[in-house]
Amino acid sequence: MGARFEELAWRETPIGEISLRRRLDPALQVEVYEVKLDDEYLMSSLFPVAEIELARLGLAELAGDALDVVVGGLGLGYTAKAALDDPRVRSLLVVEAIEDVIDWHRRGLLPFTAGLAEDPRTRFARADFFAAVAGDTGFDADAPGRRFDAVLLDVDHSPRNVLHASHAAFYTSEGLRRLAALLRPEGVFALWSDDPPDAGFTATLTEVFATARAHVVPFANPLTGGRSANTVYVARATV
Repeated sequence: MGARFEELAWRETPIGEISLRRRLDPALQVEVYEVKLDDEYLMSSLFPVAEIELARLGLAELAGDALDVVVGGLGLGYTAKAALDDPRVRSLLVVEAIEDVIDWHRRGLLPFTAGLAEDPRTRFARADFFAAVAGDTGFDADAPGRRFDAVLLDVDHSPRNVLHASHAAFYTSEGLRRLAALLRPEGVFALWSDDPPDAGFTATLTEVFATARAHVVPFANPLTGGRSANTVYVARATV
């Protein structure tokens, strides 16, 4: 194991100071990687289950091979790596607003997602996911209007607890319709949330998509010794 505490990266961004930290948890005797925005914890390597399930549950809705997938928000990379673990995935476009976060993976700072940046299917797009949805080009600047089989999103804490006020419009029926226009027929949108299932947001999804379901994803919490849970919403364009 390395030093008891190390700040691996830090950067001032338009939404605050983002940092990547590694620490030795004295009780668990494991190295923990954490991302903070200012004084708020965004994610931890202690709790990767729902981020992995975001990819698994979203891609499970799709039939066929040669899938083209977008991951919105790179973070610690668990969702992107889980998407690549599906052999049907032909291409993975990771849309991340902060260049430094992409650099963490290119520099190999996160051992649990080793190979993500080097996989020939992976391409990083340094862009604001929400601005891309609202704009005319879409996610792929090299192919404006390109459609995808799945979009997997993990940026905000939840549809009602966003990191920046500009994100809120995405979670309305109008914002979600713009997202749906970037999906292929029978395409899937999946979203991670830290909050319990929100019936109002599920109803908004059903205004736009043919089907929508909120999956509760429980996981062991080593800090409390009990169980915690996140939510993964999965919506499909057609049935």
